Amino acid sequence: MKKAIVFLANGFEEMEALGTVDILRRGGIEVQTVSITADPIVTGAHQVPVTADTTIDKAVLNDADALILPGGMPGASNLNNSETVKEALLQQYREGRIVAAICAAPMVLGGLGLLKGRNATCYPGFEPQLIGANATGEAVEVSDNVITGKGPGLVMNFALALVAAIKNDAVAEEVAAGLLL
Repeated sequence: MKKAIVFLANGFEEMEALGTVDILRRGGIEVQTVSITADPIVTGAHQVPVTADTTIDKAVLNDADALILPGGMPGASNLNNSETVKEALLQQYREGRIVAAICAAPMVLGGLGLLKGRNATCYPGFEPQLIGANATGEAVEVSDNVITGKGPGLVMNFALALVAAIKNDAVAEEVAAGLLL
């Protein structure tokens, strides 16, 4: 079964994290939420507490088809401050597997040099942190194994692009139809 990991850091954007998890699961993808601390309870940017499936010290990070970063502040900054998250992203990228980020979180990919020479998108105002990228302002950008999304109102576009990349276009279209999109 195809597998994805969604990292959760305190201050994450709830719509981006949970909407992505929901849509991926509708697409038949096993999704594991991983708290980036030893505490499985992670509080979103709008004070919604979520219990992650596991914590970063217990998670297996090197066997997923996709590693996904939701945005939100200070969630994206907290992700960017996690050496374990950044090391996992670099390994994932080097192995040609999917790395994805939405909203403010593409700044993590930019800081790691993973956006150089690629089209990428992010929440308006974070473009300077997409180091080396062509910031397009589009809803979603798919560039080989790197997927970026603009923000919370476009989470369905982002998550459906992930379903298409992890599985295929037909599954993404089936999920979209079921969501009445």
